[in-house]
Amino acid sequence: MKLIVFDCDGTLVDSQATIVTCAQAAFQAAGLAVPSAEAIRRIVGLSLVEAMHELLPEAGPATAARVAEHYREAFIAHRAGPDFHEPLFPGARELLDDLLAREYLLGVATGKAMRGLLAVLEHHDLRSHFVTLQTADLHPSKPHPAMLLAAMAETGIPASSSILLGDTSYDMLMAKAAGVLPVGVSWGNHPVEELRAAGAAHVLAAFDELNMLLALPQKA
Repeated sequence: MKLIVFDCDGTLVDSQATIVTCAQAAFQAAGLAVPSAEAIRRIVGLSLVEAMHELLPEAGPATAARVAEHYREAFIAHRAGPDFHEPLFPGARELLDDLLAREYLLGVATGKAMRGLLAVLEHHDLRSHFVTLQTADLHPSKPHPAMLLAAMAETGIPASSSILLGDTSYDMLMAKAAGVLPVGVSWGNHPVEELRAAGAAHVLAAFDELNMLLALPQKA
């Protein structure tokens, strides 16, 4: 493997509490029934408007767009608060440092917009680790393969030498559609059995298991 692409929310960064809080605030501001935390976790990974549409299957696109705007407002207010905290998952920084030192090419493919992703990477001093950043404001929502196709085009690495780490079935389906090795993580927003059902070739219980996976010969 030469190119390792990571999802952000639920894979590198523990942002679940933030997403649930902001989504529920957005529905409340829109005067709509507030979804459960479990329902919100189901849509993490999709682009924002698509995620709101999934939570509002009977509503039209205008309503989904309106709730998405309320989400943006809630997120800006939440991020400015004194208690805002979105930590890296244990072992994430150590793994990224090690992969960079071993000259792997690293990328991100996320349902965040570029502005939000850059804020996360800069907050954790990780911007320089990644050579390709693919976001939902530049591409169709996951599970469309566009983000991974662009990452491979930017780096010149073929699908046979690329891997995606993600925490949702959308990530696994995106990787399969792009011909990239789909690898799930067990600590994110979708349960392990759903990751496997969506095509995960492996599911990591901890970041250090990736090194064992990288040492294995890959199927042609």
